[in-house]
Amino acid sequence: MKRSFLFSTFLLAAVTLFAAKSTLVTRIDPTDWYVGLRHSSLQLMVYGPGIREAAVTTSRTDVRIDSLVRLDSPNYLLVYLDLKESRAGELPLTFTIGKRKQTVAYQLREREKAGAEREGFTNADVLYLLMPDRFAQGPNHQKQIKGLNAYVENRQEPSLRHGGDLEGIRQHLDYFNDLGVTALWFTPVLENNSPDDGTASTYHGYATTDYYRVDPRFGTNAQYRAFIDDAHAHGLKVVMDMIFNHCGFDHPWVADLPAKDWLNTSEWLPGHDRRNEKGHVITGDGFVQTSYKITPVFDPYASEVDLRETVDGWFVSSMPDLNHRNHHLMTYLIQSSIWWIETAGIDGIRMDTYPYADARGMARWMKTLDEEYPNFNVVGETWVTEPAYTAAWQKDSRLTPYNSYLKTVMDFSFFDKLAKAKKEETDAWWDGYNRLYNSFLYDYLYVDPTHVMAFVDNHDTDRFLENTQDADRLQCALALLLTAPRIPQLYYGTEILMNGTKEVTDGLVRKDFPGGFPGDQQNAFTAEGRTQAQQAMFQWLSRLLHWRKGNETIIRGYTTQFTPWKGVYVIARRWHRDTVITVINGTSKQAVFEVSRFAELLDTTATATSLKAVDVPTGRTFDLSRDVTLAPHEALVLNLE
Repeated sequence: MKRSFLFSTFLLAAVTLFAAKSTLVTRIDPTDWYVGLRHSSLQLMVYGPGIREAAVTTSRTDVRIDSLVRLDSPNYLLVYLDLKESRAGELPLTFTIGKRKQTVAYQLREREKAGAEREGFTNADVLYLLMPDRFAQGPNHQKQIKGLNAYVENRQEPSLRHGGDLEGIRQHLDYFNDLGVTALWFTPVLENNSPDDGTASTYHGYATTDYYRVDPRFGTNAQYRAFIDDAHAHGLKVVMDMIFNHCGFDHPWVADLPAKDWLNTSEWLPGHDRRNEKGHVITGDGFVQTSYKITPVFDPYASEVDLRETVDGWFVSSMPDLNHRNHHLMTYLIQSSIWWIETAGIDGIRMDTYPYADARGMARWMKTLDEEYPNFNVVGETWVTEPAYTAAWQKDSRLTPYNSYLKTVMDFSFFDKLAKAKKEETDAWWDGYNRLYNSFLYDYLYVDPTHVMAFVDNHDTDRFLENTQDADRLQCALALLLTAPRIPQLYYGTEILMNGTKEVTDGLVRKDFPGGFPGDQQNAFTAEGRTQAQQAMFQWLSRLLHWRKGNETIIRGYTTQFTPWKGVYVIARRWHRDTVITVINGTSKQAVFEVSRFAELLDTTATATSLKAVDVPTGRTFDLSRDVTLAPHEALVLNLE
């Protein structure tokens, strides 16, 4: 399929309406589809006034209309097609209500590659998480897009939109290469057409109002695909953030529910004004908000009320909770993810608020993707700080009675233990880096620890530095993150010591990247524009990241960790004759790396010259035939020569 033809389908309407005196069909999701998929059934959600009563026919003999599902609302119709024998090309679908008739030229397309050829991110990658609204703005940016609900761009307000876009990010692809990351994870790029209330907005992207459209403030679908192609040309993968648990309040479904059970606990909606004069959602009697406690999902003693609040409660009143027990809704969501894989060429998915959704519905989604794309990868946000809980969500886990099929989970235990350890002195038992030791020891619970994503901070947490510039402690954390048996994720700006906390608002941990916007006084995308401290941190991290690329010892090596000894924590990776030793002084005083205690990592029968090691980020050479004195909170990543 020619790329230019694909782009034209983005720029034009995906369905062509013709030969109709009055429109019956106003929209069809998905906008187009692909032949040759393993799962050949296609659900079309057809929108239009009174469309529920329509008869549907096609002149194509290689496409079978399996069934029509007439939902509670008269303005939706689900058409299920069997595409098992179908070929690519125009698919005419005729909708008839009485004497009214309309034919839609739906498009079936060839796939660019087989499902098994789509390879996702792995532990060989380092993901760089950024927020498109806060990273960079391209030229010709429009501050107002016609047709959207009221919004403003004001960089002085941390909770309003700042105006970052896809083109701005694209112009800095070389920066990511210089840094050494291999994959980009954006917070959601799909349309968030919720009105601002003067002080807050959905700049973050977690209130989807269209599952098939990039938010026009960021760019178009075509620009998103072009960005991904350019990222691939730079050797970078792109991970798409999706949200199935909830949508935005201004999604068309909320104003006109397709079915009574399309949302969870939606009985409070009828008969109430949905927004006040400031744009705030008004809740009625019966509104249920989630408790934000996701432990009841796996609690063998969970009460009905606790489980209901977790799974069926709304995240907030402006984010309606989708009911994944509705088979048709879940089919819609599954198809949307397949469509973005095929259409945009994404290399992975990060699924927001994973345990808040119905577990069996999400397992159906993951099983479908796994069968269609066996080498693709999805990571789910599983925010509980105990490894046993996180491990239970991983595909093929023995800890639960049913399979989630979720390949990768997020290591909130690593994040939590590290956040505490950085403020403590590492002692002989529990405090400091003992917390990390005691977290890793539970890796036996995971089916595959290399399919666990670790991080030191992200867009939902305080930044690791909080309100400090403590590069030493940050380097300890990053040295461990990038050498542990995990998929590592970095948060944008960490490399230049960006800090902030959530004490006032989340926006303060989501500040603009300096140099990304017109008028910025500093340009941290260049070495010349960074402060001395920022440049030192950037160089330290960049050396480590470039060394990590393709490093078989880190990607495939065996792991050995030692209980912290006199304040020093050591974790090693070994593969064949290669050894990497990460040494962390978890105290605010000088400490000693006592080599004799770690003799099993060294070839002590060899000559003294074979005990030389190089600290990867700094290039310093150490003689491991003798003890090494460590500065307070010093980290070494020793590559044995």
